[in-house]
Amino acid sequence: MRDSDCVEFLQWALPRLQMRWAGFRRVRGQVCKRLARRLTELGLSDLDAYRTLLEAGTEEWNRLDSLCRITISRFYRDRAVWDCLGDVLLPDLALLARRRGDKELRCWSVGCASGEEPYTLAMVWRRMVGATAARPTLRILATDADERILDRARRGVYDESSLRDLSIDLRGCFTTEGERFRIDPAYREPIAFVRQDVRVELPAVAFHLVLCRNLVFTYYDESLQRLLLTRLARRLISDGALVIGIHETLPAQEAALSVRDARLGIHVRGS
Repeated sequence: MRDSDCVEFLQWALPRLQMRWAGFRRVRGQVCKRLARRLTELGLSDLDAYRTLLEAGTEEWNRLDSLCRITISRFYRDRAVWDCLGDVLLPDLALLARRRGDKELRCWSVGCASGEEPYTLAMVWRRMVGATAARPTLRILATDADERILDRARRGVYDESSLRDLSIDLRGCFTTEGERFRIDPAYREPIAFVRQDVRVELPAVAFHLVLCRNLVFTYYDESLQRLLLTRLARRLISDGALVIGIHETLPAQEAALSVRDARLGIHVRGS
């Protein structure tokens, strides 16, 4: 499959899935490889034939949607964000929880993929703020639309490349299995991995912290971004924090949110 053919196809198909080409430009190789495999599975000669199939209004649109899920991730991705979480934001949220009388600090990792983000959150909490007296119990809901990748997250076994941003200290959170690394059970305990598509369903509870990085505000179109931003804001308690990707911007300022650190993508819900 030629790259130009894949680009042309994605520019046609993505808007029909409420996604935007700009978010896929640099990562399209992952999707194009999946499309090539899908054409082989279907016995189709090229993307023109695949487009004809889609235009017939078949369930193949759902399959295409799954092929467009980007799974690039690693532990401690965007170091400055995690440093801020460990040194400032999590202690602030723990204090907020205690003042509210909350026994749990509830966090939500949206689009958690293979688990690096929620596990990093558990590691940062345990290593940097977990020893604080009278701390609340950390609870992390980690959701993703892809059950297969959630199974990988639950196993908690990773290649060296996923750990490349970790300090020597944080690498101690893993045990070595041959050439791979297994997360220690202590960092699994606070996390519940649940299949959920943020476009369709949201958790019923409110959270102190929502991590929604490199998904909604990268790959979805502006109308869907605005809708989901409103819904995400409603899932935050007063003074709770929403963290988006450092290269992402919100489609419009949600009235309930104020910027705490634009450089790190941190926003806070007003009281």
